[in-house]
Amino acid sequence: MSRAFIGVGSNEGERLERISSAIRALAATPQVRVVQMAMIIETEPVGGPPQPAYLNTVLELDTSLEPMELLRTLQRIEQRLGRQPSAQRWGPRPIDLDLLLYDDRVVQQPTLCIPHPRMHERRFVLEPLAQLAPDVLHPVLRRPIKELLAELASASALAASP
Repeated sequence: MSRAFIGVGSNEGERLERISSAIRALAATPQVRVVQMAMIIETEPVGGPPQPAYLNTVLELDTSLEPMELLRTLQRIEQRLGRQPSAQRWGPRPIDLDLLLYDDRVVQQPTLCIPHPRMHERRFVLEPLAQLAPDVLHPVLRRPIKELLAELASASALAASP
């Protein structure tokens, strides 16, 4: 079995119900076992048009699905829960399931990048991920998640100070 971490977010409709439905769908997927879930946090959107706040969490999975199979599974769940293809980048969405990490693999394909290319820049990913796996190393940066979160928090604090 491989260990994977999935970012989960929603900012349209019944956000909590959509997240719960996505988790239930993943748990019902053969070859996937949901191990644990981080606390759900509410965050402001990053980039994109004006839109409502997100609810975000991270899931830890054990899976025998290969990364591309897992990605396709996540995309099917998103579609079942109302996500439609959109040309608008970083727009609102009923559900968003991102494959953040898969063991310590690095994958660079047109449709899949592991680790998620911007995860180290996003508090809404690092904060819940650090709850579950603070000592896991980012496979490219080779630094623990808790260190990346501390660095991001420090940079945010410096940017906010007068």
